[in-house]
Amino acid sequence: MDTVSGNDVRPPVATHPAPLPDTAIRTSAGRRSTVTPNLLPIAAGVRPSDPYVRRYWTALLGPTAVEELLRLIVAAERKTSIRLPHRLAQLAAEGLVTLSREEVWVSPLVPRLGPRQLRRLPPALRAEHAKLTHKADG
Repeated sequence: MDTVSGNDVRPPVATHPAPLPDTAIRTSAGRRSTVTPNLLPIAAGVRPSDPYVRRYWTALLGPTAVEELLRLIVAAERKTSIRLPHRLAQLAAEGLVTLSREEVWVSPLVPRLGPRQLRRLPPALRAEHAKLTHKADG
C-alpha cells in the first residue's frame, strides 16, 4: 500500500476460485473416452522395462508415445481401463498396437526395431544399435 496517498499501487490480483477438477474450462474440452486394451498372444521382443525400449523406441517415436505404449501394456496385463492415448494412431502405424473395431490389442513384449524404423534413427544411434545387435547374435 502506498502510505502517502493511501492508494494500493500493486496490480490487481484475480480472486475467483479455481474451477472444480471435473469442470470443463472450454465448451470444446471434454473427457477422453477410455479403453481397456487386450493382450496379444505374441511373445517376441523385449520386456517393457528393458533399457532397449527407452533408448531406441523413444528416439524413434518420442517419450509421449513410448509412455502411452507402456501404459497400454500395463493396463492390458491388469485388465483395467485407461484414457484413450493421444498417440494411438502412431503406435498402430508402427505395429506396436493393433486396432480392430473398438478394441485395442497390445503385445506384452515390445518388438525390436525393424529395418524401416532403423533407417529413421540418427546415424550414431543406428551404429550403436548395429553393435548391440551384432553382440547379441555373436
